[in-house]
Amino acid sequence: MSDDDNKSDKSTWAIGGGVLLGLGVGFFFLHQSTLYFIGSLIAGIGVGLFATAILSKIK
Repeated sequence: MSDDDNKSDKSTWAIGGGVLLGLGVGFFFLHQSTLYFIGSLIAGIGVGLFATAILSKIK
């Protein structure tokens, strides 16, 4: 695999984006419960993994 393939593949960024999205949502739930915060982080990881699987299937 060449360096051009590695630079053009941004599908793995979806995992980090999902984590950041879960972190942002989790801060709103942090006042209610810490478990909601942890749950939103885990859900963000799941959404990112799901999006990565879809994006890699399209390519």
